[in-house]
Amino acid sequence: MARERRKVLVGRVTSDRMDKTVVVQVERLKRHARYGKVLRFHNKYKVHDEQNSAKLGDMVKIIESKPTSKEKRWALVEILN
Repeated sequence: MARERRKVLVGRVTSDRMDKTVVVQVERLKRHARYGKVLRFHNKYKVHDEQNSAKLGDMVKIIESKPTSKEKRWALVEILN
């Protein structure tokens, strides 16, 4: 039951230099409350990649997981392209 409640995000790999870890940048759009302008925000997440399959520039789907290390709390689900 808890598996359905884990967050799923889509982002682009910005770094694949670490072993079994990739850095994924997730971009989101948010409309300004008063002025209505659409603003672009991004967050970077360290993601566990067991097979070292994701490469720089790949679009990937990631899911929230239990902590793998000090900063890794996400796991790679699939490579989209």
